[in-house]
Amino acid sequence: MFTGLIRDIGEVAQAKHYQDGTRLTISTRLNTNDMDIGASVACSGCCLTVVSKNQGTFDVDVSPETLSKTHIGRWENGTKINLEPSLKAGDEIGGHYVSGHVDGLVTLQKIEDDGNSKRLYFECGPEYAKFVAQKGSVAIDGISLTVNGVHDTGFDVAIIPHTLEHTTLQYNKVVDSLHFEVDILARYVLRYTELKD
Repeated sequence: MFTGLIRDIGEVAQAKHYQDGTRLTISTRLNTNDMDIGASVACSGCCLTVVSKNQGTFDVDVSPETLSKTHIGRWENGTKINLEPSLKAGDEIGGHYVSGHVDGLVTLQKIEDDGNSKRLYFECGPEYAKFVAQKGSVAIDGISLTVNGVHDTGFDVAIIPHTLEHTTLQYNKVVDSLHFEVDILARYVLRYTELKD
């Protein structure tokens, strides 16, 4: 479980793509001595397991199922990624509960200036739009964000300068695909109302 508050922008130091999965070596400023083998780390919102580590780097394996739901298959040496270690008991919940189970991809459609912030517009398609509510939460590439506006098959969010500076959103361009995870509460509320009706 995660909060969507990014702790570091890491970088793919080595990507090995095989027929049955991918092995990534990720460099980070996080203290890898604090990472246990088997621990979970959200890598641009995708919960991955630490399988080995060295000073300043850790390795993860990515299954074909995860590759089919994410853009990890396009990661290469030098790709920047958002990193967040898993939530520990007693940690502050500053964002919202994020599982690290990516639902799919959304497309960045437009970027607008919004005062000293940026307004980002995403296309998510009808299968995900039903989970998105104004002032609700979503996770985009692992970042906990508040929905500002809801559109037919998409939504927009405001990105303050701090978030832009400390996440990979600073590198994204229009038509980029990003990881999307719906709010866990929205998923259960919708399921409850479907069963009730």
